[in-house]
Amino acid sequence: MNEQKILSMLREVNAIITESHIVYTSGKHGSAYVNKDAIYPYTNKVSELCREIAKFFVDEEVEAVVGPEKGAIILSQWVARHLSCITGREVLAVYAEKTEDGGFIIKRGYDKLIEHKRVLVVEDILTTGGSAKKVIEATRALGGNVVGLGVICNRGGIKPEDVGGVPELFALVNITLDAWDEAECPLCKNDFPINTDVGKGREFLARKQA
Repeated sequence: MNEQKILSMLREVNAIITESHIVYTSGKHGSAYVNKDAIYPYTNKVSELCREIAKFFVDEEVEAVVGPEKGAIILSQWVARHLSCITGREVLAVYAEKTEDGGFIIKRGYDKLIEHKRVLVVEDILTTGGSAKKVIEATRALGGNVVGLGVICNRGGIKPEDVGGVPELFALVNITLDAWDEAECPLCKNDFPINTDVGKGREFLARKQA
């Protein structure tokens, strides 16, 4: 499946929003957004996307797949399932949980399941790569051998060295989105309404009104 086909799939479920005024998690503003939450209700599409990730890593002898909560829990299940079907051996699916200090931890007995295993980390959207990097570090701290990072969309131009030097970083699609500081945002200057349905627009407006 080529990148244009995947982009078409994402547009079909309104996972790619354009011509809007978005406030990103970073605090920067932009005109487009990749809404990962719009993808997950469509199980057939999620399965297809995860099959493509699984196919890319099929020769890496992956033994377990781990993703950061919440959305990537779904991805880890589907990618592991497809790897199991393709290779004919069971590939485990686990997830990492957020900690109060902003990190990630693998527990619930899953830590024992990835110890000394060949592990594939999965994520939906890479913006800064921060969450993926923390999961990779948590996996390695438990003795897991991270063989790669597979993602649906790399929208931050993230490279392997940005996420702990993974051997392989694979994204189904790579998208470059404009991002401006609030003071330089042309949409703000033209009073273009803030999108409060996605991103951090609602929180941004609440701070402005406080």
